Amino acid sequence: MNDSSWGAPPSAGQAGYWGPAVGGSAQPAPGAVPAGPAYDAPEAQQTRPMPIVPDVPAYGGDQDDDRGAARLSGPLFQSEPFQSESFPGEALPDDRFRNETFQNETFQTGGLPAETQDPEPMPDAPQPPPPAPQKKSAGRDLSAAIGVGVGLGVVIIASLFIVKAVFIGVIAVAVVVGLWELTSRLQERKDIKAPLVPLAVGGAAMVVAGYVRGAEGAWVAMALTALAVLVWRMTEPPEGYLRDVTAGVFAAFYVPFLATFVAMMLTADDGPWRVLTFLLLTVVSDTGAYAVGWRFGKNRLAPRISPGKTREGLLGAVLFAMVAGALCMHFLIDDGAWWQGLLLGLAVAASATLGDLGESMIKRDLGIKDMGTLLPGHGGIMDRLDSLLPTAPVVWLLMVVFVGGG
Repeated sequence: MNDSSWGAPPSAGQAGYWGPAVGGSAQPAPGAVPAGPAYDAPEAQQTRPMPIVPDVPAYGGDQDDDRGAARLSGPLFQSEPFQSESFPGEALPDDRFRNETFQNETFQTGGLPAETQDPEPMPDAPQPPPPAPQKKSAGRDLSAAIGVGVGLGVVIIASLFIVKAVFIGVIAVAVVVGLWELTSRLQERKDIKAPLVPLAVGGAAMVVAGYVRGAEGAWVAMALTALAVLVWRMTEPPEGYLRDVTAGVFAAFYVPFLATFVAMMLTADDGPWRVLTFLLLTVVSDTGAYAVGWRFGKNRLAPRISPGKTREGLLGAVLFAMVAGALCMHFLIDDGAWWQGLLLGLAVAASATLGDLGESMIKRDLGIKDMGTLLPGHGGIMDRLDSLLPTAPVVWLLMVVFVGGG
């Protein structure tokens, strides 16, 4: 006999799993298992295993109809959870937990979770207003920068075309201020004490020597300035001597020696126009890089050195400088050609960008944003000389190659 027979009700007059017939007087039918001790014998258990009673009786089934057991009740089933037809898998609590919160759910009198009923609508939480679109900023005070730039340009052009010696004095003053800014930042941030006095005196002398004696005079002044730095530092304790004199020699080469090439350009017959071409190309290169990079810049050029510089800005610097170079060489320089201006503009864009990155590398090492605050909107003097200083020898050399020393 298989297990499925347990689900069928016994015939009339038989006593099966459901117990003896009502009244207890009926005799077992032939072949039926007698009730009593023989039913509980081990042999009977082996031949007739107990059926598996399902945990959840179906309402209205044959068992309910034939045996009158519509629901399981009594002490045996009070602690067992009752499964819901509407929500299978959820154990509904008994009467003790009705109208109370049970496992984070509120059960109502009907035995259904609270979420099946229509909840009261919650008022919408006020949403914060959307942020206002931010206007793209150029990152500095443009009005102050333009005003300072125009003022410097007037002073430079006036001194350049009126009296050359005055312009040499302007270069010397810029060199001394730049040395002061550089040595001050080195001492503040790195405790490097590069001697300022021999650097300032030697730097000014270097510019004058370059104008009077050319490249030979500039090299001699550079050597004497380095020697003066070595001797001057000997008056202090020896701790940090090598570090300080190394920084001093670097400062002498970086600021005054490179600036002497501007003075050497001025010695030619069309010297003022050569210097003006040098200044215009450098400024146009910086302006083109700044304008194009600010408007279209997306791909960073050197994010670890100068996060604000982009490849699009470099392309703008090259295009602007090449166009300006062609115009300057054709209209301002004697015996100059437009194609020479294209090459000159390309070289200026490269050297100006490298010079700007070089000073940015120094400032990153020092942990500062600007070398100084002397020029509103620009920073310090060194923040304006950063692209001019390495560009000066490049322009001087190409001018000599293209049109001669004059």
